Amino acid sequence: MGWVAGPRLVSASANAGALGILGSATMTTGRLRAAVREVKDRTDRPFGVNLRADAGDARERVRVIVDEGVKVASFALAPSRELIAELKDAGVVVIPSIGARRHAEKVAAWGADAVVVQGGEGGGHTGEVATTVLLPQVVDAVGIPVIAAGGFRDGRGLVAALAYGAAGIAMGTRFLLTSDSTVPDAVKARYLAAGVKDITVTTAVDGLPHRMLRSELVAGLERAGRPAALLRAVRHAAAFREVSGVSWARMVRDGLAMRHGKELSWSQVLLAANTPMMLKAAMVDGDPRGGVMASGQVAGVIDDLPSCQELVDRIMAEAGRTLERLRPSAEK
Repeated sequence: MGWVAGPRLVSASANAGALGILGSATMTTGRLRAAVREVKDRTDRPFGVNLRADAGDARERVRVIVDEGVKVASFALAPSRELIAELKDAGVVVIPSIGARRHAEKVAAWGADAVVVQGGEGGGHTGEVATTVLLPQVVDAVGIPVIAAGGFRDGRGLVAALAYGAAGIAMGTRFLLTSDSTVPDAVKARYLAAGVKDITVTTAVDGLPHRMLRSELVAGLERAGRPAALLRAVRHAAAFREVSGVSWARMVRDGLAMRHGKELSWSQVLLAANTPMMLKAAMVDGDPRGGVMASGQVAGVIDDLPSCQELVDRIMAEAGRTLERLRPSAEK
């Protein structure tokens, strides 16, 4: 949710009764601090910050979270045991996102307070295992709360997740497609027009499986050769450096961190520079032809733009009706 989960959407989600999470990966540390303070000006409800555990400035970002009294830290990758301990010592709830049972077991053993389990239906970087298969595996394997992600949009999905043993659901695409989201209208229209088959998984953007809307750009990237892709990645790395204020030395260190413990080639690490700038072109600049649009499969069955309050109220009301319908007639 980089470029999407900013102060307006996060505070609207929090005011509606959900736990809004700031997407900080595309922010400088200075911008992160300002964004946290803006959310605090807009709401007195709890909210969180999501950060990359492998970022070279992860500890600086943790310091912002602690200094500003943020209640929750979530991670797109498993944080280290030391980082979890540092946050917990400061009273921050730690919730990593995982895509495999073994990862959930690892962070639970390190002291994580809960985990978000994202199945293959989820948007952005994703795996191959469906939520309905991955979720019960993780619920059975760990003794901490499990939050289900990937494929959720309504009260029926919430009840289904609870039936599997989850403590709740996390939604990205559904909150992106609200009236409180700052994503430009032209891009929201592309999401609303998409069917389930218009959402694909491609490695053409950054060398890793990435779920997004099909588009002319994605098709062109898939046709392009690797030399052209690497040249484009270099240009995007330079552009992201200008936007983020990150030095070349820091970008190299982050690249090394990305490779650590993963089977990534140097070309895949370089291609990762494409992601933030190509997302920005669509999500901020409003150019669906020049940018990519990360998307969960659920976009194919979403056809409206409610406010966050309307969305949360609707989900909770539908969940209540679903539970009532499922209750044995003798108990009614």
